[in-house]
Amino acid sequence: MIEILILFSLLKRDLTMYSIHKRIEDYFKAFTNPSFGALKPALVRLENKGFIETSKHMSEGGKLSVFYSVTSGGTKELRSLLLKSFSSNPLQFISDAKVKLCCSSFLNGDDRKDLYAEIKRNALLHKANAEIIMNNEYTEIDFYQRIVLDNTICEYNNFISMVEGFEKDARNS
Repeated sequence: MIEILILFSLLKRDLTMYSIHKRIEDYFKAFTNPSFGALKPALVRLENKGFIETSKHMSEGGKLSVFYSVTSGGTKELRSLLLKSFSSNPLQFISDAKVKLCCSSFLNGDDRKDLYAEIKRNALLHKANAEIIMNNEYTEIDFYQRIVLDNTICEYNNFISMVEGFEKDARNS
């Protein structure tokens, strides 16, 4: 997921590692907040694969700064990562889906529609799984589990409604 965050952050302009970290914080802190320790290896991986390039510039104060820029291969990789299938883990899904939704403006209309459909399909599946547990008379769940499951179902209902709003907007575009 960090690759999506980096590539999306670099779409508008070249940035230093610090600026990439700041941009990720600005855009995505509500969902994820990767450390510099995670950011640096991801930048190296992306550069080794040719998805980003570096250039070095001397600042007015005499400090050498490394700037990262996304390549045409990097924009293709971003598209591929945004359309990649989701994890079957519900916790990973919801986090990844939120990041992908935030980056969906990058995609063309058909790709955006495909992403929304895939997110909705997965959300409906995870919601159904929570409902099965909640309604299974043979599964002994206590008061606290019931409250958490009920809240999870409500969260998925809200999430699905949001995605349906995005789908409607994509159809009208």
